[in-house]
Parts: sequence; C-alpha cells; structure tokens
Amino acid sequence: MLIDILVLAVSAISLYTDLSRRKIYNSVLAPAVFIALGYHLHTGGLAGVKFSLSGLGLGLALLFIPYCTGGMGAGDVKLLGTIGSLKGPVFAFYAFLAGALAGGIIALFCLYKNKKLFQALVKIFSHIPLPIIVLLKLRSNTEFETGENEEFNISIPYGAAIVTGTLVAYFVR
Repeated sequence: MLIDILVLAVSAISLYTDLSRRKIYNSVLAPAVFIALGYHLHTGGLAGVKFSLSGLGLGLALLFIPYCTGGMGAGDVKLLGTIGSLKGPVFAFYAFLAGALAGGIIALFCLYKNKKLFQALVKIFSHIPLPIIVLLKLRSNTEFETGENEEFNISIPYGAAIVTGTLVAYFVR
C-alpha cells in the first residue's frame, strides 16, 4: 500500500512538472528510489533489494536507446527506472509497453494539433508503392515536402505517456 501511494505521488508530481515545465526532477525521483530500496530490504531482505534493483535496471534499460538517440529526456528514463524500483521489473515492463502506446497516441495528437500529421504519414509511407502515394497527394489540400532534411520539431511530454502506462499497468496486473 505504501509503495502504491508513493508510485501515485511520484507519478502525479512528475506529470505536473513535465506538462508545466517540461522537466522531471531528480529531487522527486531519487528519494523514491531510496525509499523503494529501503522498503524492499525491510520486507524482503536481500531478495527484496534484488527485486527493486532489477526493476530500476530494467526501467532504465528500456528507455536508454531512445534517450541516446535524442528521442526523450533523461528525466523520462529515470521516471520509468524509479517506477521499476518501486514495483519491480514485470510492472516496469507493462508500464513501458502501455506507455509506448500512450506515447504514440500523444505523438499523433501533437502532430495533428500542429498540422503536421499528414506530412508525417506521407514521410512514413513514402516507401510504399507509388500509386498509393499519388492518391494520398491528390486527396490532400495541403502542400508538403517529403525531403529527407525535413524536421517536424515537435516534442511530446513523454513523462505523461509513462504515467499513463503506469496507470494502465495497475489495471492489467
């Protein structure tokens, strides 16, 4: 119960700061990790610490490559690691999967809101047979470029996707 309250508190604070300031603070995440380690040591001994460290490691590992490629910030990675340290590796994996789906939906919404969804879809599907692309271009009233140097410059608050994934993971388990 204590861990669940802490997960919800960390998630709520991180969601607020990610949406309002586009930051997820170490001053929120680090104490939660130490509390998780202490709690799991107290309730499960060394096996509990291993459980917590496994969740932390998996949470960090799952988002490490997207972070290295510039797809997300370090706070997002540390948030999933923190959730993993609190709830363990299986929960972290479910939160990651659900968060990835939520992140895709958020990205589509952000592209739509910034009137770049059609451009992104054309770029994604530019490798399919030519007749389909021609039909897509004919149906569009918008002009667009499909050049390789085109950038969309839209960032999404991925912490919101992780928090959504965490909430979904509670319902899935």
